[in-house]
Amino acid sequence: MCYSAEAWTLYDNFVKEFGADIDIREFWKVYLKRDEAYRVRKPARDTPKIPKGMDLNFLPPKSEQEQQIQELISQWNGQKLAESEAALAAQQARLEAAEAKLAVKPTKTALNEQRVARNKIKQMTRWIEDAKRTRLQPATDNRIYPDWYVPILISEGGRKVVRPMRYHCRPAGMNPSIDWTKDGRVSGTYNARRDKLTLFWRKQFGYTHGLMLAETFYESVDDGMGGSKEIHFRPRTGETMYIACLYSHWVDPTGQEPDLWSCAAITDEPEPEVAAAGHDRTIINIKPEHVDAWLNPDPNHLDALFAIFDDKRHPYYELIQQAA
Repeated sequence: MCYSAEAWTLYDNFVKEFGADIDIREFWKVYLKRDEAYRVRKPARDTPKIPKGMDLNFLPPKSEQEQQIQELISQWNGQKLAESEAALAAQQARLEAAEAKLAVKPTKTALNEQRVARNKIKQMTRWIEDAKRTRLQPATDNRIYPDWYVPILISEGGRKVVRPMRYHCRPAGMNPSIDWTKDGRVSGTYNARRDKLTLFWRKQFGYTHGLMLAETFYESVDDGMGGSKEIHFRPRTGETMYIACLYSHWVDPTGQEPDLWSCAAITDEPEPEVAAAGHDRTIINIKPEHVDAWLNPDPNHLDALFAIFDDKRHPYYELIQQAA
């Protein structure tokens, strides 16, 4: 855990549940960073990935800062929609050309072109419809993956604050290259193993703690045929998971790169039902009564933090589907 999760993305929920303040400026900075990355054509991995559910915080905007964010969202959606519609037109032309060839003489090449074009047309039509939709669909709009942004609950100066963070931690002081493996994949720092907290994560554990709120989670496991498959879990009780996280505020010492707030979900040995489904770790889902103690840690009493883990919730994580 956690390959993916259906997380809380609407910050009003944090206000109602915890009386939290919203760091609206940091939300604005994330959207602005995405806009700037698009305009200078940065690689996709350097462009912030934001779940659609988070966009709905600003519809309609309730302040000047939210209005600025909404304008950035509208501009982004317009750009992506135009690109998708152009790509759709190209695939429709591809389909017409393939079917014209098939009308004269059926060939494997033309049949493959027809199949690929039809599949891409279906996919792009779905993307376009999704881009135009404004009504929340939690299962898709709230889903986050490693390297995506998600609202995280933290404590600063005695008050609870919600701040958007990248779900893929870059500990302060480390080189940005830690984000990626040698073959270009996202590194594993979106998870923090319990047995590594006093080692690799020693500058965060006991200092910078947060919570991710989520309803379900997904894992990638061996499919037994040399590949992998996705499996989907949720607490059978239906309770929201309080996922213990560590976070860090990375600042570029050269001042050339923008600062980064990022987090990692803490994992422990797997719950029996998760292990039976083929995965070897499970997030630490803390009890609500431990929220304040978790968010306000004492680095001189790490044993108290481990005690919170030992007293974690153990809902039965029901396997609700296997994605195709």
